[in-house]
Amino acid sequence: MKIERLPERVYKYRAFSHLSLEMLVEDRLYFADPSTFNDPLDTKPRLDPDIDAAALEWVLEQLVVQRVEAELKAAAKTIRYKGPKTIDHIARQSQSAFKRRLDDLRYHAANPEITVEDPLQYLLGMEVESELLRRYDKGIVSLGERADCPLMWSHYGDQHHGVCIGYSVPDDAKVHEVRYGGEPVVKASLIEAMLNGSAGAQEQVDEAVLLRKAPDWKYEREWRLIGDRGAQDNPLELSEVVFGLRCPTAVQFTVFRALEKRRQGLEFNTIYRRAGTFDLVKAPLDTDELCVSLPRRSRDVLDWFDDVTINEPGGAANTEV
Repeated sequence: MKIERLPERVYKYRAFSHLSLEMLVEDRLYFADPSTFNDPLDTKPRLDPDIDAAALEWVLEQLVVQRVEAELKAAAKTIRYKGPKTIDHIARQSQSAFKRRLDDLRYHAANPEITVEDPLQYLLGMEVESELLRRYDKGIVSLGERADCPLMWSHYGDQHHGVCIGYSVPDDAKVHEVRYGGEPVVKASLIEAMLNGSAGAQEQVDEAVLLRKAPDWKYEREWRLIGDRGAQDNPLELSEVVFGLRCPTAVQFTVFRALEKRRQGLEFNTIYRRAGTFDLVKAPLDTDELCVSLPRRSRDVLDWFDDVTINEPGGAANTEV
């Protein structure tokens, strides 16, 4: 995954909730499971079985054995099993898992209803594709280059009721640019090279699986962080919060007060519509005005009449106006 350039700042559009506020004040990001993405084609390339059945069998063996070994090692660590016997048991069970899978494929390849030229190669290719996608179990943070994209505000910013959070990108940040178009295909020969230790092949497979989308999504100008799934410490630098056109004043006040004393200062901006156009523009949030009117106490209006009732004939007991 070669990076030709790094944007100075990237943005995350969010609906406002207690969870988004928690992530802001704790400076964390949520690495989502790609299966939850709104595009079911995302991170789901197809396999091109461009190698013969024997080579596909070897590729499948490596993928299955590596996955099962990792699962069994994690289980052994949980129950505190270790030592040569445990290692030997894990190796035997991993090979057994592959042999059972291979026997099952060979059995189904003998089915006369499968009309492809090489049924075993076809079935092996399907299994390699499945195992490859299981291998990519990382989470993703999707970010854009713009804070003023109308479609992004509508799709991800709770129809302008939410916020857009800006992050400066440090030089050492591992952010990856999404590629649009091309074919969502991974060649089996490339996976074979990856399993044989080719760093270049690994980068190409990573890009094909994690960083390629249909050209219709190009307007997002997306960059991605890849890491363990779930909430993780933010590797970027929180730098800006932008409020949507419909973002309630109370939300603006809450976010500003929650972050105003952050050691690394922030920009607070709000989105406006440029007069006579469909363009969205950012402008600084007037935090002084915001904090004059909030927080509000509804009974203040009654207190304003205290002096009036005291000075009325009859004093405080006389409340007639």
